[in-house]
Amino acid sequence: MFRTLLIHRLAKPAVHVLCLAPLVWLAWRGFSGDLGANPIEAINRFLGDWALRLLLIALAVTPLRGIFGLNELARFRRMLGLYAFAYVSLHLTNYIAVDQFFDWGEIWKDIVKRTFITVGMIAFILLIPLAVTSTKGMSKRLGGLRWQKLHQVVYGVGVLGVVHFYMMVKADVREPLIYAAILAFLLGWRVVKRFPRNGASRKREKKKSLPDGQVGAASL
Repeated sequence: MFRTLLIHRLAKPAVHVLCLAPLVWLAWRGFSGDLGANPIEAINRFLGDWALRLLLIALAVTPLRGIFGLNELARFRRMLGLYAFAYVSLHLTNYIAVDQFFDWGEIWKDIVKRTFITVGMIAFILLIPLAVTSTKGMSKRLGGLRWQKLHQVVYGVGVLGVVHFYMMVKADVREPLIYAAILAFLLGWRVVKRFPRNGASRKREKKKSLPDGQVGAASL
């Protein structure tokens, strides 16, 4: 009993530490001059990579619960989703403030002319309402069905994130293709689970399922 309680209490702090660890590592690399010839680009790439990784990890929670019965993972969905949003926000802030020095004219030109930036900006804009409405209070205020429909947008955000990464890399596309394969599995699993073999299993799945798609909580 004590051991279970201890694990329960330590789990969330441990996840916080793991989610913040990449930022600590990035800061260490910055202080030690280990960011290469173009540190601004290195920082932006690093933050973008981890934003996508955390989003995929958050989206993996529901399949992991369904396949392995790891129901305790549900506690971390909201946290993982919000950390993904935080990394995306830092990624964008680095681009606007450090790379472009708040030159809104040049930023607008980039958004219009460079397709991968257009895609990334759309993904960020779509994430904002998901982060804002990720709390239980907002879920009740919006109503379960409306809230659920809104948070299914996260699946499209995942697709846009992978496309943004794929279009950004100039030569080696292996990493974005790996992320694309992972995302395809995570979304494909959800599609399969939405179409049970018979009516009884459909009712059972509906009863067991949580609201789908929330950045912070539901069935990422």
